[in-house]
Amino acid sequence: MNTKEQLVTMLLEGMGVNIDSIIPIVRQSGSRHLKFTDKEIMKMPKKFRHAFRLNNNWIHYRKRTSGRYRCSYEIRYAKKPFDKRPITASGNTIEQAKKRFIEKLNRFALEEENVSSPIVPKDFQGFAMYWFENFHKRKVAENTYAEAIRLYNRHVKEYFGYVLIEKISPVMLQSFLDQFDDRAKTKDDLYSMLNQILTASVKHGLLSLNPLGMVFHKQHEKEHGKAISKADEKKLLDAYTGTPYQVSFAIVLYTGLRPNEYATATIDGKFIKAVNSKRKGKKKAFKRIPITSMLRPYLNGISEIKMPTTFQMTYRIKKVLPNHSLYDMRTTFQTRCTECGISEVAIGLFMGNGIGGTLKEAYTDVSDEWLLKEGEKLNY
Repeated sequence: MNTKEQLVTMLLEGMGVNIDSIIPIVRQSGSRHLKFTDKEIMKMPKKFRHAFRLNNNWIHYRKRTSGRYRCSYEIRYAKKPFDKRPITASGNTIEQAKKRFIEKLNRFALEEENVSSPIVPKDFQGFAMYWFENFHKRKVAENTYAEAIRLYNRHVKEYFGYVLIEKISPVMLQSFLDQFDDRAKTKDDLYSMLNQILTASVKHGLLSLNPLGMVFHKQHEKEHGKAISKADEKKLLDAYTGTPYQVSFAIVLYTGLRPNEYATATIDGKFIKAVNSKRKGKKKAFKRIPITSMLRPYLNGISEIKMPTTFQMTYRIKKVLPNHSLYDMRTTFQTRCTECGISEVAIGLFMGNGIGGTLKEAYTDVSDEWLLKEGEKLNY
């Protein structure tokens, strides 16, 4: 310690000030050392805490001066595994240098931990695929995932291509979404998809803020299905008498299946069995709807269901009932079940909906006999 430092130290100590509480710096064997507090040590990666504590929390540092008043501090750590390429951090103050040094230690530990992990792409196309495969796929049903991929490939992929995530601006996103002003549902779906991808990129450190937050978007009000009248129901079935479409429309009207469940429908004894498309995760869940007295006459002599495509069925329903859609058949089934006094629990199971937490395991808890009894109430 030089004469000037000794005088300052004596003066401060005479005033009752603890020098170490102001700047925890000492000279040892002619070199400067800096001491980290226990609180600062806890901010370091776990693997480095022990090494610093063995060294009594001290680390080497250098003070650089340029001019009379300007100075900076550089912390240097050269022990294993940094003996060949030391970690250094500098700052205009001791506190700033410490903070940057701890950040570098944490960054090194994170990079070392992720050596065997997949590299996170920085372009939109690469990151979108990374998100689909590693995250979105785990959260949604298989058919929902497939539909999302189709939507992405049809509209998003070509527009954003291999643009870096960090280069995607609110203006670019607004221009893209404005193209779909005449297709409200598609616009909603695209907005939701982009929001999830960009939110994930923020969490991966590729963006500081989601640029979609500045985009103007008004969610359109979803139109729920509307039940057809009993007269229109008869009109539709009579229009396709003697054709496979009559059987298909009868199944749709008297089971309440979703359009994306048609292809999975099979006859299972006294039930129509189909995959519940709203069940998330990879494990398939099936719903079983009783073959009621309304449906039974149309299935005489039929052991295997062969449903047309939804496109073919939509085309034919529009020819007879131009103001209705396939989803209206599902709403019609639910309405008729309610009108016939079927239990709300049974309707939920037939439709594949969850009615509160008590029905999580209802598919195994409710007996077939009870479901068949409830199904027989559908008679009008």
